[in-house]
Amino acid sequence: MRCCVLDERAENRERYDAFIRSASRPSFLQSWNWGEVKRRTGWLPLRVVLEDDGRIVAAALLLARAVPLIRRPLLYCPRGPVVDFRDQATVRALFDGIREVARSRGAFMLKIDPPVRAEEREVRALLEKLGFRRLAGGKNFESIQPRFVMRLRLDKDLDSLLADCTPKTRYNIRYAQRKGVTVRTSTDERDLARFYEILEVTARRNGFGIRDFSYYRDLMELMIRPGSARLFLAEYQGQLLAGAISFICGDTVWYVYGASSNERRNLQPNYALQWAMISWAHAEGCRIYDFRGVSGDLNPENPLYGLYRFKRGFNPELVEYLGEFDLVYNRLYYHLWTRGEPLYRRLGSLIRR
Repeated sequence: MRCCVLDERAENRERYDAFIRSASRPSFLQSWNWGEVKRRTGWLPLRVVLEDDGRIVAAALLLARAVPLIRRPLLYCPRGPVVDFRDQATVRALFDGIREVARSRGAFMLKIDPPVRAEEREVRALLEKLGFRRLAGGKNFESIQPRFVMRLRLDKDLDSLLADCTPKTRYNIRYAQRKGVTVRTSTDERDLARFYEILEVTARRNGFGIRDFSYYRDLMELMIRPGSARLFLAEYQGQLLAGAISFICGDTVWYVYGASSNERRNLQPNYALQWAMISWAHAEGCRIYDFRGVSGDLNPENPLYGLYRFKRGFNPELVEYLGEFDLVYNRLYYHLWTRGEPLYRRLGSLIRR
């Protein structure tokens, strides 16, 4: 087997994305164009593939970025790598290849957060045997990617999926439709600007930071218009009440960016929006609709419990992933990073706010 970094020829893009889409655990965060989105935010995307007789058998989108003060890059593989973790020889060969890439770039660490369930203990054991350190994650949103997610299986017809919802959720979906809430998709930047306006409203209401509009314009250019994402808009008599951006890769759709106005919330536009996205995923032949993150603390007193309750109404499964793992290439720089990372993250959060 041979490991290499792909150059940016069109045939490599097509071959790489075809492998990601066909994987048993696909992720839009490992797609070629996600790397291009992140390039515009200061990361350098590296597409590492492991080939066997010219055929890709494993892949990893690595995002490289120099850390301030340390001036050495870290490598981050979001929701990856894409590999059959049951095949230990292939996993070892892939990480051996990544180590060579790290050495050539002067990287001091590799961070991964694979889409592997917490109960898959043999994968954790393998990663630790390979030298990875598992980070102790909290139950809320302390990690880069959510450790707890809600995933809905789409192996039924839509009527059955609707019947599986809680009575309140089912009622709210139908109520929104009956009251005239409509949902459409768009590739128009003017609609993206309208979505961003209510995203700002949502951020102020819920107290979180968001990226500049240019980031969402990049998503429109690199993900939405090419077809690997969609912008959904829930409207009432031409007034935008809610919106979302969902991503599709292989057999899965992910709900990622959501926003809602402070106006006419009684019309339940968020329920109409979610049902429209679930229906799209079903029509595309997807196997999973991923609601993304919730808190793993299911205490109703938790401020994040309302998010869980809303998503739970659609009858998805609560999934806990293994979490984040670090592979250290340089102990000194890693030590400096672990001391400075909390400040680095807080600074980034303050800048976005």
